[in-house]
This record gives sequence, C-alpha cells and structure tokens, in this order.
Amino acid sequence: LLLLGLFYVFMTWNFGYWRKRKVPGPKPRCFTGNYPHMYNMKRHAVYDLNDIYSEYKNKFDAVGIYGARSPQLLVINPQLARRVFVSDFKHFHDNEISLMVDEKSDFIMANNPFSQIGDEWKQRRADVTPGLTMGRIKTVYPVTNEVCEKMTEWLRKQIRLPPSGGIDAKDMSLRFTTEMVTDCVLGLKAESFSDKPTPIMGYIKDLFAQPWTFIVYFVLVSTLPALRHVFKLRFVPLPIEKFFVNLMQTAIDARRQQLAAGKQFERADFLDYILQLGNKKNLDTRHLTAHTMTFLLDGFETTALVLSHLLLLLGRDQEVQQQLREELEANLNDKSIIDFEKLNELPFLDACIQESIRIFPPAFMSNKLCTEPIELPNKTGENFTVERGTTVIVPHYCFMLDEEFFPDPQAFKPERFMQPDAVKMYREQGVFMAFGDGPRVCIGMRFALTQIKGALVELLTKFNIRVNPKTRSDNEYDPTAFITNLKGGIWL
Repeated sequence: LLLLGLFYVFMTWNFGYWRKRKVPGPKPRCFTGNYPHMYNMKRHAVYDLNDIYSEYKNKFDAVGIYGARSPQLLVINPQLARRVFVSDFKHFHDNEISLMVDEKSDFIMANNPFSQIGDEWKQRRADVTPGLTMGRIKTVYPVTNEVCEKMTEWLRKQIRLPPSGGIDAKDMSLRFTTEMVTDCVLGLKAESFSDKPTPIMGYIKDLFAQPWTFIVYFVLVSTLPALRHVFKLRFVPLPIEKFFVNLMQTAIDARRQQLAAGKQFERADFLDYILQLGNKKNLDTRHLTAHTMTFLLDGFETTALVLSHLLLLLGRDQEVQQQLREELEANLNDKSIIDFEKLNELPFLDACIQESIRIFPPAFMSNKLCTEPIELPNKTGENFTVERGTTVIVPHYCFMLDEEFFPDPQAFKPERFMQPDAVKMYREQGVFMAFGDGPRVCIGMRFALTQIKGALVELLTKFNIRVNPKTRSDNEYDPTAFITNLKGGIWL
C-alpha cells in the first residue's frame, strides 16, 4: 500500500503546475492527464482536446492541461494561436519534436526543418526554399501530366478486373505521389503504377506504418519527461535511411553521368539545385539525402492523404463533383490538360481543396515550444507567464470544425472559400492554417497543390467518382494515425 501510495503521489505531484500559475483548466486524471484515451487508443486525441476546447472557449484564451504528468498549454482562442505562429513567433520558435530527436538517433529527421531549431532551422530553410520556386515547379509540371496518364491506365486496368471491393484511394494516391516526387525530386522512376514497382513505395508505407512505436514513446516521455534527454525518437528506421541514402547516390551518379555525356536538361529540377548546393557547401551524400528527404517525407504521405480525402468528399457529393468537372473541362487545352498558369487560376478547384483540408487537416494540432518567456492575457482570467520550455498545443481541428467559424462544420461546402481572399481572411482570424502560418509555413505548399490539382484534372475529366459502400459515411479519424486519416480507409 505504501508503494502504491508513493507511486500515486509521483504520478500526480505535478498536477498543481497550472494552478500555481493561476491558469484554469480541467482536472487531470492519474496516468493519462487530460488524454483519457492515451493508452487504449479508442478515440482520437484531438476529440478529447475538442471537448476541453468546447467547455472553455467562451471563458478563456488558454487553459492548462496535462499529457500524463507533463504540463501543456492548450490555446483555445484562434487569435492567440495566430500570435503563437506569427506576431509572437520569437517566443514560440521551435516545435516540440526538436526535444525528441538528434543526429545520433535519427540523422534524417534531425536535419528536417520541422525538427530543427534556431539558426539551424533558419539556415536549412534558406538552403531548401530556392529549390521549390514556382519556376522550378513549372519546369517539372510535364512530369505531372505524364504520371497522370500512367494513373489513368492503371485505374482502367483495375476497373476491368473482377470486383475487389473498390479502389483503395490512399493506395492510388500514394502511388501517384511516389511516382511524382521520385521523378520531380530525384529524376528517377518509381514505377508505382507498373506490375513491378521499385521498392520506394514499400519503404514509404513502412515509414508511416509504425504508429505504435511513436505512441509508446510519447506515453513514456509524457510520464517521465527526463527520458527525452536519454532516449531519442527514431522516426526514420535505419534500413529506410540506408535505402534512401543509396537511392540518392543512384540519382546523383545517374545525373552526373548524363552531364558528363553532354546531355542537356530542359528542366532545372530539384536534383539540379541540390547538386549545386552540395558542391557549394561540400555536402556528402548523407547530408544531401537529409536535404532531399524534406521534400520526400512531406511530398509522399501528406499530399497523398489530402488527395484521397478530397476524392472521398467529391465521391459523396455528385453535385459538387460535377460543378468542379465543368470548371476543369472548360479550361482544358487541345492536349486535354490545363496549362500551368491556368491551373492556379481556378477558384472552385482551390475552394474544394481548401475545404477538404479544413475537414481533414493533415496537421490536426501543432505542438510548439516556448523559447522565450512571455506574458499572455486570458480573457476572463488573470494574465499569466508562459515559461521557457513549456509545450504549447494549438488544436487546429478545434478551430476548423467549430460551427461558430464554419456553420455545419462536418459538411463539405467549398463555397466557404469562394469569396475573395477567403483563405487569407480565415488565416488572419487564426481559424484556418491549412499549411501552417508565419515563418514556419510549409515550404512545399505550392508543389503539393500542383500535384493535387494535376491529379484532380486527370481523374475528374476521365472518370466519375463514387464512394464504395464499405467506406464509412462519417468523418471519424483513425485514432492510431499521427497524420489525419479516415478510420477504416477510403474505398472508391
């Protein structure tokens, strides 16, 4: 009994952290804090946060919560959320994951801008950003159209096969993004739509199919935060890291051989830029891979999920699907594609993508880190100081699915984004951060949107999309997925 009592005290002794700082919040529970489904994973964590958000949003700007024993500040005022990302950025410069990785545990992830801190992040972003200018994206746009043709051939083949329960939208979308990104970034073919694809797609699936590893780690460091100093997270398993380092070397060797043979390239692609950067900074293949994986990690999985969720929503709403189809068909050229410049001038296409991201935001929440102390107001409560090292949770889902900001929030209504500068307006209100905001806004945003738009032009002008009956009819998230995913999968 004494041991049990001591253990209980250990698990709960930190629960006075926010009370001492006069920050209100819900009562935490032993073991789980304010995440009651932390262990059983029967409900997505963002739904637990939404319950807290709904209870306190009219009273305070932020409340104190706990992940197991670790104190966290939950932002429930969207204007305060925007301050975290934009006006007070210097106080919340880094992401919490920066505490969980280092170069010894995970060289690739530690060199990703998402997990880098301070001047390292600033320099890496400055290094990588020029590789994704609109000019370079336009240069590789023909690749998009080539991959779209392969996707159509593959789809028609699947349709001719005996009934198999429908098309797995996530699988199809991942085939598309794998082929796209591998070619655009590395100049190689993934053969994702062939009968004998390269191992690239398999490794990508393995990379994002290890949620229990992360769940166990997050539970442990939430219970014993000091473990973050001893045990670090490996997001990219060593075999996958070795595969992509070798793949990068293959791409570099192939490009250098082509250049040595006098072949002139019509496109100034990302590999071309990375090779220039490598020569300028004397980077070895491992460092070049780390730079490149910034685009591979973001470009494969996240873009595929946005595309698959949009296909789901269009499949559910034939009227919206037809309206979008008519806009696309009206802008096809004589080659049955849409010119790059026109692709970015289609308001209903943009509206459909943004509305899909609102309902299924890939980043349903952001875990920021306080890097400089700051005093904040708290509506009807007292002002309080956020101390350095505090984890600050920005629950994007709660804002984007709040009927106060988006009436009938679970409904797919692209017209929400048809008014002029709607995205900018919602972003400045803090209620819609599809690709983040402020200095750390997603650097691959324009490349991802071009991929998604290209795929939609191909699919909607060649096919009619309907949802297979085995796909669920609501929008419930998979509780084990760390990137938003419909529970049970999407079947078309």
